[in-house]
Amino acid sequence: MLYSKYFRKESLVIGQPFYILDKVDSTNNYAMEQVNNGTINSGTTWFAMEQTAGKGQRGKQWLSPPGENIMLTIALQPGMLPLSRQFMLSVAVALGACDFFSQHAGDETGIKWSNDIYWRDRKAGGILIENVLRGNTWQYAIIGIGLNINQTTFPEHLPNPVSLRQITGKTWDAIALGKELCACLQERIQALHPSTYDSLLTEYISKLFRLNQAGLYRMNNEYFEGIIRDVLPDGRLCLEKDKNIIQLNFGEIEFVLTK
Repeated sequence: MLYSKYFRKESLVIGQPFYILDKVDSTNNYAMEQVNNGTINSGTTWFAMEQTAGKGQRGKQWLSPPGENIMLTIALQPGMLPLSRQFMLSVAVALGACDFFSQHAGDETGIKWSNDIYWRDRKAGGILIENVLRGNTWQYAIIGIGLNINQTTFPEHLPNPVSLRQITGKTWDAIALGKELCACLQERIQALHPSTYDSLLTEYISKLFRLNQAGLYRMNNEYFEGIIRDVLPDGRLCLEKDKNIIQLNFGEIEFVLTK
């Protein structure tokens, strides 16, 4: 394992300290407040037993019954990782979460661009990374992760959720698994270095949901069939549409999913 000067092994321990919050509106909001109120050790993690306003991508709410799932946020100082390569942090976090889930759910675990965790064609979790900037300096990445662990019933409007309990038939200790997740994230994040960017991105792409498979998408209120072919180092998705490759930023396209 290559430990880079970006995230030194001796100075970064994700999940140290590991705080358990009984109830909070959002672990990302809570972490952001702690960062703004003073100096927080890089790797500090907050795990919520209950969230009243959990945050998902594109302003969506992350819903979870109390005590059943992993809902945690990590405050990470990016070190020497430049803001221009912030997508590589997203790649490392997605791979770490995928590593963790696959240890228990098997090798059908994957990643839906840009950073949802999937099992087969069903969503097991999501990641939301928010940045804290001071001028042009990237001071912290606030990394929120939600993973379905013991939940067995979901809101009707969610098209394809799945939990680890549904996959395995077992009930799990969500807090213990949260600490396991931190260890997987630690390994992936500490491997970040310019010399590993290409290999990490290649591995990330290999795990993509719908890679090289035809799927239904929506863009600008138009539904069409497309094929995911690649992801660029800045995070743009390369999608084949009508035999042409289009490059898309996150939020510009919607995966059309069915129950």
